[in-house]
Amino acid sequence: MTAPVFAPLPARAVLAISGEDRKTFLQGLVSADTLKLTPGRAGYGGFLTAQGRFLHEFALAEAGDAILLDAEAARIDDLAKRLKLYKLRAKVTIAPRPDLEIAIAWGDGVAARFGLDAVPGAAREEGGGAIFVDPRLADLGLRAILPKGHFAEIASAAGLAHGDLAAYDALRVKLGVPDGSRDLQVEDALLLENGFDELSGVDWKKGCYIGQELTARMKYRGLVKKRLVPVAIDGPVPAPGTIVKLGEAEAGEMRSAVGAMGLALLRLEAMEKAAAEGIPLQAGDATLTPHKPAWANF
Repeated sequence: MTAPVFAPLPARAVLAISGEDRKTFLQGLVSADTLKLTPGRAGYGGFLTAQGRFLHEFALAEAGDAILLDAEAARIDDLAKRLKLYKLRAKVTIAPRPDLEIAIAWGDGVAARFGLDAVPGAAREEGGGAIFVDPRLADLGLRAILPKGHFAEIASAAGLAHGDLAAYDALRVKLGVPDGSRDLQVEDALLLENGFDELSGVDWKKGCYIGQELTARMKYRGLVKKRLVPVAIDGPVPAPGTIVKLGEAEAGEMRSAVGAMGLALLRLEAMEKAAAEGIPLQAGDATLTPHKPAWANF
């Protein structure tokens, strides 16, 4: 049993898309179906190059007359700049909201503490923002987009202690969930290699969006040859980008790591061969043991 805890998430920041065309504007740009967003339902998606390569990922929550994007803080200006290129005559305003912060809460029964069902994307408005179950996996807990300090007040009132972000990061890695550009190489990574299909990051029934053609082709032609997976690390923790090898052959690359667990983008055939023949995967001086996440379908 893990007692629920909370923490602010300073590595994330808020970009607000407001105005009467906000949903249709985003609908033609991102992989999420923004027409399905309501005050009771949050979403998750990506913004891609025309060639279907990763640029940004974000949670999306509706609050008042705005859609609030929970995105990487260090890259929030780049996201705003890229979205503004497509504004044209759309009646939207695109602006960072430094008055708001992203906070998280995780642990057993945490959704119920805030009156939510433990269902990905379940949401409610609060204090000019929103609280919602992580749209990717309910096991990741809650996310909140609220005025600074507000979530700490209500979380403390709900009986939650302040948590350790390293513990949350370890949970994320164990579950096999990528964390923005830490795990997804900008202008290179492909959504389906990184779990966006199963993690509700791509809506297959919506219309076209930037990068949709390649993403759909990968799914329907079975072109996904690599997957991001959790790996147990025996030895020195490899730096992100370290080549993973199966014997002398290249099998993939390391991504982020916490303690003795990490994420690696691995070739599916290499993982199968390693398991079938009992050959260890190596990254530098470390031996890696991959684990297929329970939610993954490959």
